[in-house]
Amino acid sequence: MAQKEKLQCLKDFHKDTLKPSPGKSPGTRPEDEAEGKHPQREKWASKLDFVLSVAGGFVGLGNVWRFPYLCYKNGGGEDTYRKNKTLWVAANASNFTSPVTEFWEHNVLGITGGIENMGPVKWDLALCLLLVWVICFFCIWKGVKSTGKVVYITATFPFVMLIVLLIRGVTLPGASAGIKFYLYPDLARLKDPEVWIDAGTQIFFSYAICLGAMTSLGSYNKYKYNCYRDCLLLGALNSGTSFVSGFAIFSVLGFMAQEQGVDIADVAESGPGLAFIAYPKAVTMMPFPTLWAILFFIMLLLLGLDSQFVEVEGQITSLVDLYPSFLRKGYRREVFIAIICCISYLLGLTMVTKGGMYVFQLFDYYAASGVCLLWVAFFECIAVAWVYGVDNFYDAVEDMIGYRPNPWMKWSWSVITPLLCMGCFIFSLVKYKPLTYNKIYEYPDWAIGIGWTLALASMICIPMVVVIKIIQSDGPLIEVGGAA
Repeated sequence: MAQKEKLQCLKDFHKDTLKPSPGKSPGTRPEDEAEGKHPQREKWASKLDFVLSVAGGFVGLGNVWRFPYLCYKNGGGEDTYRKNKTLWVAANASNFTSPVTEFWEHNVLGITGGIENMGPVKWDLALCLLLVWVICFFCIWKGVKSTGKVVYITATFPFVMLIVLLIRGVTLPGASAGIKFYLYPDLARLKDPEVWIDAGTQIFFSYAICLGAMTSLGSYNKYKYNCYRDCLLLGALNSGTSFVSGFAIFSVLGFMAQEQGVDIADVAESGPGLAFIAYPKAVTMMPFPTLWAILFFIMLLLLGLDSQFVEVEGQITSLVDLYPSFLRKGYRREVFIAIICCISYLLGLTMVTKGGMYVFQLFDYYAASGVCLLWVAFFECIAVAWVYGVDNFYDAVEDMIGYRPNPWMKWSWSVITPLLCMGCFIFSLVKYKPLTYNKIYEYPDWAIGIGWTLALASMICIPMVVVIKIIQSDGPLIEVGGAA
């Protein structure tokens, strides 16, 4: 009986708090307010809208850009660090860089010698960033109604381009050497904790775990929706896309290594700019390279936009649900989204200066990856499996999807995942190495301090809110936990 009551409470919450909107927007319009209607939430127009939105959030720059560069950074070559350092010295002495690398570093980025010298804002990049945020605003300002339609283009076109680049890459001379480098990594690197942290971070980044976006998108579904099935299918799609992207990148690196007469481990930088060196090189080897170059950068734009507006939608949804009586009135939601986009753009200006790549990597390494995501994931598992109760959660999922998930999931939620997260978290702190750029440039201490401040800004929120809630609650701590 108690179990039925718990499930009924969950249904009532979903029905009353997350009820679908009969209107045309996620908020109540002035004409609705005049009639006294309560602010309501809309639902996805179709299952395909939701699936493509999640696929767009999953399959983004993390697969096509971040995964290959992390593989290249950690993946092989004997004593890659020593060889890259030797090449760096030689390159500085003889100015030996490929035209693609030269264009990327000195024309696109105009990169300085370090984060100490930020340089001026590159206004061409600043205008591009502004355009992206304007597009992002118009993609999400109407809620899932607009997001669900935009993804029909933004989530499908990149797959077509990726297949084209893969076919071109594997047919280049020397591609087999690059693919071998990709598939047969240096196993000695497995002893390096940075490899495991990078791998774990990539999982979080690629699957949008602990970022709130997937939870927010899923909240617009009907109560009786098979989210378990979608998780399995979309997870396989995500991993497959990353794997295929690696083939596309490393086949081109093999060709570039053969063309320059150097080892694959030394053919390009191992930093975030790797994809912007390898992919354009593949494009230049295709018929009508100008056309393919345009399509390639449209693909990158769409990949970035997908991930961007899905993440922003997740943040907006969370905040609007916290303060529905205020933010769902009139056009306040749209104004709120505009404010968030403006603030994000202003923060992003630090990354489009001539030293902006150093700031970007600082954020990538500390702010939303690594130890802070492991910390958040650990407490999410504890909250769901041990505070709410793993059996309660398991029964709730069964009630939603109509059948019991694999029993393995209970062990994963309650034991395996929290232990892995905490183990990796402790391991990463014990074996911590300060951030470097392209394995050569070492960040100064003050920059490392800023990085840890960014990480702690999210980490400290969890224990702080726990303490606040305990103080605000009545009764002994055990009773408070039991009531939760």
